[in-house]
Amino acid sequence: MTWISLAAVFFIAWWLMLFVSLPFGLRTQDDEDDVVLGTESSAPRGPHMLRAMIRTTVLTVLLIGAYYTLTAVLGFGFEDIPRIVPDF
Repeated sequence: MTWISLAAVFFIAWWLMLFVSLPFGLRTQDDEDDVVLGTESSAPRGPHMLRAMIRTTVLTVLLIGAYYTLTAVLGFGFEDIPRIVPDF
């Protein structure tokens, strides 16, 4: 795997992980009992985007690290899936 393809996989995985992890830890204005006049009560209390971006980056690094370990270090690929998954 070249660095360019690894960067492309990281970029795609980062965006997917962003949308997966975005709802976690979100507090609405209704949860905080602090609804701003003119907004919906289900609107987020604050954007907290820096925290979401850091969480997304850490989770993506762990995911790509596990992927790199399985493929490059241990040598597993798509043809090895039947050996990893037990027969039922």
